[in-house]
Amino acid sequence: MSSLDQAMLINAAVLFAVLEADLGPHRKVSAFRVLRPVLLAGAIVPLYLKNVATHGTGLGLELVACLAGVLCGLGAAALLRVYRSPRTGRPVTAAGAGYAALWVVVIGARAAFSYGSVHWFGPQLGHWMMRNSVTADALTDALIVMALAMTLTRTLALAGRASKALRPAATA
Repeated sequence: MSSLDQAMLINAAVLFAVLEADLGPHRKVSAFRVLRPVLLAGAIVPLYLKNVATHGTGLGLELVACLAGVLCGLGAAALLRVYRSPRTGRPVTAAGAGYAALWVVVIGARAAFSYGSVHWFGPQLGHWMMRNSVTADALTDALIVMALAMTLTRTLALAGRASKALRPAATA
């Protein structure tokens, strides 16, 4: 499988898993819902992160991608309403079009970059990578790290907010 195919597969898997789990009203927060993205990340890391950069511009690129993923994950978490179900008293979520749009735009942009790097601007990207000593692995890893950071940040925020929703309301 080519690197482009791998990137597209990861993008599709992340988008499907998140939207399937989160879109719509009254989505219950279960252990599986919280653990699924963690398990997905656990499967992706050993399969696809092969030569993580440990210095130089490659490392910087991976760190910036991680930060971008965290910020996008926080944005997604802000668009995910977490509340206690009036029927069951258990935490549930609601996510609508804005939430879906954020995920589609971010993952679509990552997919477009991956596709473009092969079909639209490959030579220019190659020159930039040579000038800045960035390997193809570092670039691929940065995109994967961004996807994982976004997903895990959203998941940790969901778990924390669901836990908070379980606490009894403070009385005045």
